[in-house]
Amino acid sequence: MAPEVVKTDEAWRAQLSPEQYEVLRQKGTERPWSGKYVANHDDGTYHCAACGALLFDAGTKFESGSGWPSFYEPAVTDAVDLHEDQSHGMSRTEVTCRRCGGHLGHVFDDGPKPTGQRYCMNSLSLEFAPKS
Repeated sequence: MAPEVVKTDEAWRAQLSPEQYEVLRQKGTERPWSGKYVANHDDGTYHCAACGALLFDAGTKFESGSGWPSFYEPAVTDAVDLHEDQSHGMSRTEVTCRRCGGHLGHVFDDGPKPTGQRYCMNSLSLEFAPKS
């Protein structure tokens, strides 16, 4: 499925910080424990930092010990796309925003119940909206 939000590389560079651009558009990864949402325990929702799409609810966030914000399921199942990722000599499943194609992180099968999934996301790919 093609992304709904399509911009030129120059437009993404103008909109995003250099660090966000590296992660969201170049499939980079922030250093573990460096993200602003690793220890966030506030109630609210997490949105794509590139296009604003709703991605995760804070109620599904858990402490994974991985150094990245982790969730056991997306807020809306079809908000994300999954892709095989064979980079860095590993076999993983990449998670991207369905709306804009931005790289969010990876999903693993070692999460808690009820899904058993660990959506390990980059804080740079997310924007938090506190519940009002």
